[in-house]
Amino acid sequence: MIRDARVLRAGFVPREVEHRDAEVNHLSSVLEPITNGEPAETAIVTGPSGAGKTCLSKFVTERLREAVLDVEVTYVNCWRNYTRFRTLYRILDDLGTTIDIHRQSTPHDELIDRLQHHDGPRTVVILDEADQLEDPSVIYDLHSLPQFAIVCIANEEEDLFNRVDDRLVSRLRSSEHVRMDSYSDGQLYDILDARAKWGLEEAVITDEQLYRIADAAAGDARLAIGILRSAAGKADRENRERITDDILLAAAEDARAQIKRKSLDSLTPHQRVVYDIVRDHGPLSPNEIHDRYTAEVDDPRTKRTVRTYLSKMAQYNLLEAEGTSRDREYSIVDSTATPAIR
Repeated sequence: MIRDARVLRAGFVPREVEHRDAEVNHLSSVLEPITNGEPAETAIVTGPSGAGKTCLSKFVTERLREAVLDVEVTYVNCWRNYTRFRTLYRILDDLGTTIDIHRQSTPHDELIDRLQHHDGPRTVVILDEADQLEDPSVIYDLHSLPQFAIVCIANEEEDLFNRVDDRLVSRLRSSEHVRMDSYSDGQLYDILDARAKWGLEEAVITDEQLYRIADAAAGDARLAIGILRSAAGKADRENRERITDDILLAAAEDARAQIKRKSLDSLTPHQRVVYDIVRDHGPLSPNEIHDRYTAEVDDPRTKRTVRTYLSKMAQYNLLEAEGTSRDREYSIVDSTATPAIR
């Protein structure tokens, strides 16, 4: 049933990006100066979860590497590498210069010094989930180095701007912004249809089923592809000739559970404390959450940072917010209330 499993994986970057021509052209134009050995503007790519921000950024930078010999790309997941040291270390590791760096004793200044003296090819640094950085000054560190071009990916601009100091806010606000919207059902269908044609044998899933997946995913390509992948995997294991409706229904629940589990596993220690407080005591206001949080941790973050945590978890459907900004309360998302395959 499965012809090419790579096409169904979440991190797969296709040869063509569906329905993002304008965004591809915009980001390509921002990075073009680096192909001529010139400094490039910082690019900020924003949009809701599942809008294809990471896929777009990887697609454009891979095409850049194909076209220009002396350009490299390094990708950093800032949700996983959320400290300044981890981010800098990951970049240097990709550049092959971490042989004698000791995680416990090497100061940050030495890492910056190594980046400053990097004499290899010009490098595009993709900072995915940049609004998760505990110390966003790393963006300033990279911004000042002309041999690096930066692509910052975040759900919302303000979540990123709220984390940085004044010296960087003005620079980021003047950067090139590539804004992406959620996909329509028709656009999601096209994405699924392309993945099915390349990844699956013929006639194992119908157009109607692809439309139903698109409808249930509600604009989220990550979820839509996850449902297709889960359904194909289950049908393949059971030696089915096609994906049946009962398999599709179970796949939708499984894909959502997998995405939720991955999102929970990605939370930083402080974010996990906040999530557990809402899970155990919600609905709660941001102030109530912060009061409970400060009582549980030794080095509490500010109210603004905790509000950013809450916003991020709401964007990833771990929490839901009810009410206006003055009387807002957060609670755990009820998984039984999410749209089902119809």
